[in-house]
Parts: sequence; C-alpha cells; structure tokens
Amino acid sequence: MAGPAGPALGIARGVELLLALFALWFGPHQQPAAAGLAERAAAREGQRYRVLIDLPPPAGKAAPLPKIYGDDDTRPLVMIDPGHGGRDPGAIGIDRLREKDLTLKTARAIGNALLETGRVRVAYTREDDRFVILQERYAVARRLGAALFLSIHCDSAPDREAGGASVYTLSETASDAQAARLAARENRADILAGMDLNRQTPAISSILIDLAQRQTMEQSAAFARLLGREARGHIPEKAMFHRMASLIVLKAPDMPSILFETGYISNPRDAAFLNSPAGRVQIAQSVARAVRIYFARRAQIR
Repeated sequence: MAGPAGPALGIARGVELLLALFALWFGPHQQPAAAGLAERAAAREGQRYRVLIDLPPPAGKAAPLPKIYGDDDTRPLVMIDPGHGGRDPGAIGIDRLREKDLTLKTARAIGNALLETGRVRVAYTREDDRFVILQERYAVARRLGAALFLSIHCDSAPDREAGGASVYTLSETASDAQAARLAARENRADILAGMDLNRQTPAISSILIDLAQRQTMEQSAAFARLLGREARGHIPEKAMFHRMASLIVLKAPDMPSILFETGYISNPRDAAFLNSPAGRVQIAQSVARAVRIYFARRAQIR
C-alpha cells in the first residue's frame, strides 16, 4: 500500500532499508545497528509503513564435531566426506543402487585403510544416513584442522557404457562439458533441504573462488595426480582421470581437497565393482597409497 509520499519509498529511505537488510543477512554481529536503521527509516514514514524483520534465534551450542580416529595428535588429519545422505540419495544406479549408500561404505573402507597405515588420523563428515549441507562438509573439516579433504561420490549417466573413476579439483571454470554438468548436479544438493545455498551473485562466487589460494589448488592437483597414478591398474579409470570444476564442497581456501568419483553405478561393471567389498578394498588401498606418498612429500618440502 502506498504512503503519503507516493507509491514507493524515497530513494534515500529505500537505500537505507536495503543497507539494513544487507547487514542483517551478511553480518549477524551487525544486527542491532541494522535493526536500528530499519526502525528509523520506518518511523520517518509516519507509521504508515511497518518493517518486520525476522531475526534468527540466538545461536546455541555449536553442533558437536565428528569423532577423530587415531590417537597420535601429531599425525595429519584426513577428513573423508561420503557424498549425499539422508533425503538426498544421490545418483540411482543399476538394481536401484543408491549413491549415498555406496559412498558411505567406500568412505569407511578408505578410513580403515588409512588408519591401518598408522600415518594419519581420520574423521568423517557423516557416519550414518544423514543429510549434511555442502558448506558444512568442508567447514567442519576446517574446524578440525584437517590437512586433506576427500569427498567420495559415484557417477551416473544415461549411457550404460560410460564408466571409470575420475577425480575433480577446484577451478573457476570446468575443464570440460562433463565436468560442468557434474558441478551443476552436485552443487544442487542443498536445495533438497529447502535451502538453496548456491544462489549467490557472480561477485560473491568470484570472491569464493579467489579465496582458494593458488598454493592450496596446486596441492589438491598434486594429490589428484598421485591418486590417478596409484589407482591405475587397480580400479577402472576414465581416460581423462583428473578434471576440474567449480564444486562448492571443494571451496575451502586453505585445505587441499578433491572429489573422487569412484565409478558409474549406471555401468554394470562399475556397479558390481563398487558394490563388492573386494572392489572397495582396491579403491581404499589406492587412496591410502596416494595419501602416504602425498604427506611424505609434504614433510620433505617442509
């Protein structure tokens, strides 16, 4: 409804309101000042306008951190992220195989293989069938001080002949059309929980990419190359194993991160491999070898 000043708020008052709302959205610590701005802007309208701002409830205790496996605190921590979960099944493959189930089984196999080496500690973003938003997956890894982040996934395609594992690292632009499609699919996961956290302005998206420091991206790529080498001959690989895409879950600026597509659950051969304990052991041992070499090289650099 229009007030006495015309059909819309004046430019100055409109800008003031927008600034107040911006502060509320992007800076919870600025809420008192922002609310004051909005209240003053509304008051100048002679109470013909009401500005209602729903503030989030006071923050309670932070969610408990995942359990860390391994007793030696001097060992680097590897965070393993089983993709999807809960209301998000991920890809659906042959015989109704669900990506979320296979990623959890594969993540556990990888964690066990890593712990057997005695060289690293391990934590998981989820250890059961629950939904975890994409940002929280890498945020909790950073809170724990993880030295490496491994996001485990399975691929799917209409063409049942498509198969083989691949690994993704962060890049502002996709390395190829398939990488772009995968990024679009994986980045939509949060919408399933009613929160589309991927709806960001180009400027903010650019800032997020810029935060991914060159050194971190180089370390991620170095691990991806190691994984490709150690997996060769042990698990089916795509011809182009290492790909790049703008994946939300890889956007931690200070933590080397990869997304490992372990195979296609739409491909009969890959699905049988991924759904077998023996296949998961091959994947886990390949990852464990790559992790061992990666941290050994990092120690030499230091």
